[in-house]
Amino acid sequence: MEYREEADTLGTVRVPATALWGAQTERSRHNFTTGPLMPLPMIRALLQIKRAAATANRDLGELREEKAQLIIRAATDLLALSDEQLRPDFPLHVYQTGSGTQTNMNVNEVIAHQTATYDPTSGVLPNDDVNHGQSSNDVFPTAMAITARVAVRQLEGAVQHLIDELAVKQAAYQNVVKIGRTHLQDATPLTFGQEVSGWVSMLEHDWDYLKSLDDSLLELPIGGTAVGTGLNAAPGFASLVAEQLSKAYDQPFTAKTNKFFGLTAHSGLNVVHGGLKTLASDLLKIANDVRFLASGPRAGYNELNIPANEPGSSIMPGKVNPTQAEALTMAATRVMGNDVTLTIAASQGNFEMNVYKPVIIETFLESVDLLTGTVTGFADKLVHGLTVNAEHMAELVDHSLMTVTALSPYIGYHASAEIAQLAEREDLTLREAAVKSGKVTAEQFDQWVKPLAMTNSDHPAN
Repeated sequence: MEYREEADTLGTVRVPATALWGAQTERSRHNFTTGPLMPLPMIRALLQIKRAAATANRDLGELREEKAQLIIRAATDLLALSDEQLRPDFPLHVYQTGSGTQTNMNVNEVIAHQTATYDPTSGVLPNDDVNHGQSSNDVFPTAMAITARVAVRQLEGAVQHLIDELAVKQAAYQNVVKIGRTHLQDATPLTFGQEVSGWVSMLEHDWDYLKSLDDSLLELPIGGTAVGTGLNAAPGFASLVAEQLSKAYDQPFTAKTNKFFGLTAHSGLNVVHGGLKTLASDLLKIANDVRFLASGPRAGYNELNIPANEPGSSIMPGKVNPTQAEALTMAATRVMGNDVTLTIAASQGNFEMNVYKPVIIETFLESVDLLTGTVTGFADKLVHGLTVNAEHMAELVDHSLMTVTALSPYIGYHASAEIAQLAEREDLTLREAAVKSGKVTAEQFDQWVKPLAMTNSDHPAN
């Protein structure tokens, strides 16, 4: 491989001849070699910030028109690249300096070198020009907020899609009666549509929680520079950058926030990730309910039929497994673990800066990406093709002892309990036991014990 020499404040470094990065990126490549690479959405957000900063500095007279235009052009061209094309020039890892300085400089260096491909005499410098009026300490958390906001909005769309798919099943099976279960034991009947409505409501609440929280990601600490004082940033710089970023993302970003808060705390990401954890908890419950109700087909609950997306076993022919539910539950547990990581990291804002920034955003984005993908798969590849085993549901209701609850208003709790115990003890149907007890006639039983009526499915509250 051919090399060229690049210099920084520590001396000269050999850099691959064709690489767009410079000395600081090259040092980081060798000093930090562990873990995932910096997520590309973060790189794209940083490129957007550099383009916005160049525009603001030009308008404020802080940067000559020629240099500003070159920086804008370079950032625009880089943003136009596919992920596969963009990745090679942004090779740094998440586990680096806690401020994200190396990645900020990676972006600065690549833009500067890109401008040289347009005009070798331009003299655009990574620190003095591309990073003008900025610090890694305010630029990186600004990119974190932007990236998190965009990602959460995509997840909200996936959650709405799952709600819509479940709502179809709710309507289709609103009057299909099944046995309810509490404490993992038989309970009174409900309809499957009612059961699904509970899942829908859980997700609707989760969606509302996220929507109520995600505006906290609109506050950008840009303009705070090193410690929040705004040293070396021109007056008006922050608001102009926020205005440009708002246009680029079609989001109402604002720089009107306390910069000392913005550099040392990541409360917005922390609280929104709490919403992700809540969503993950509810998704885990829903996926478990579905896969348990679909268990069988001969030795389980066998109330639901799930699509056969792939062979379920390498040894047992014809086996079908709830793989989409399993993927979703694994993702949910990962998100719960990520919440611990992010919570601890967000608490470590020592003095004027939190130095866990890269792991905070990487963890946040992993959670969103996992949930977005598995929620979509669960909706499309499982819920969409889900059907009910109505005959088996009816059979379980008929054999249940808890429909005896309908007799309580007529003969009392204790007499009803005696009938249920008699049925269990002598292996009778509830109807047979009720008649045998002498407390209820066959006609009264048929009049009082009507499973569909017990569900109140036509009640406005349902």
